[in-house]
This record gives sequence, structure tokens and C-alpha cells, in this order.
Amino acid sequence: MALISWSPMLSTGVQEIDDQHKKLIDLVNKLNDAMHAGHGKEALATVLNELVKFTVYHFGTEERLMGQHKYADSTAHMGEHKKLIQDVSAFKAKFDSGNAMISTELMNFLRDWLSKHIMQTDKKFGKALNEAGVK
Repeated sequence: MALISWSPMLSTGVQEIDDQHKKLIDLVNKLNDAMHAGHGKEALATVLNELVKFTVYHFGTEERLMGQHKYADSTAHMGEHKKLIQDVSAFKAKFDSGNAMISTELMNFLRDWLSKHIMQTDKKFGKALNEAGVK
């Protein structure tokens, strides 16, 4: 069962960003499914690595668009990105060393962070991009 589902309510109005958000949602759900299925550490690590790698790629896309369109709130927005990367990197280091496990608590954190970030920060960014002619 999906931990988080894409809906039009999550749309930023920018196709490239929305497509990447759909991929992030798929990866979060894939990690959640693997955890609930009791997959081993190696299988979980593969999905976690893919999620981290794609998150960094996605943030790079958003930050490139911020620079291209001189987005006024880019500093605060990029600060949210930086904080999540720091938090996830710290967790990943603990996981890789055997000192942390993928848990329901982690999955709920990822779901809540992603939903809140899209609904508030990314929608605001999407509106600014739409006003600049980006669809």
C-alpha cells in the first residue's frame, strides 16, 4: 500500500518538477514497501541510495531553475533542501554502519517532509515560475 500518493493537489504547475516529484513519491513508496516486506539491509540500501541520489538530482533541477529565473525566495528554499540532505546523509551514514534501521518513523518523516515541502515551498516556487512563463 502506498505511503503517499500523487494527486493533482500536489501539482506545482511546472511539468519538469511535477514529473520529478512523482518519481520521488514512487521511490519513497518503494522504500516503504521494501521495509514492510522485510527485505534485507542490502535491498533496503539499494532503494535508499536511489532515493538519496534522485533527491540530490531533483534539488539541483529546482536550484538551476531558481537561478535562471532569479527566484526571490531561493535562499530559504535552498536552505530547506540543504537541511534535508544533511538529515538524510546523517541517517544514511548510521544505516550504512549498522547503527540505524529503516523504520516507520523514518518513512513518516519522509512522507510528511515531502508533502509539506511540495504543498508549501514548491507550490510557491511553481507559481513564480508560471508567472515567468515556465509550464
